Amino acid sequence: MISILVASHGKLSEALLNTAEMIAGKQQQVSSLALNPKDSVSSLKDKYNKALSVFTAHHDVLIFTDMWGGSPFEAACKIVADNPKHIALISGVNLPILLEAFVSRNNSLDGLVKHLLTVSKSAVQQYHLPAAN
Repeated sequence: MISILVASHGKLSEALLNTAEMIAGKQQQVSSLALNPKDSVSSLKDKYNKALSVFTAHHDVLIFTDMWGGSPFEAACKIVADNPKHIALISGVNLPILLEAFVSRNNSLDGLVKHLLTVSKSAVQQYHLPAAN
């Protein structure tokens, strides 16, 4: 099973993980990480290493971040660079993609990432009113 770490600015990651578990049930090998106002990319990298150390050593890890280019993303890039065969990064996490990751994480890391990138295209849609008769 692939471990999942959700990282964000502030408490978004914790709230997102709690909400996903409210829907899907308590999950094993998942965690959240929050960037606080006083954190730097360097201190955030230390937080990542601490969070990742909790996961079982033989697990691959998928890191989700809230937005491309932000500090959680930049620090995660450094973590992925240290272990690209066993850690992957997807930016732009939302509730539908996190739920899909929960139910699809018995896949390979590469397979899970490809699957999530495919299904994520339908996660954000515009609602249109039905045509009036």
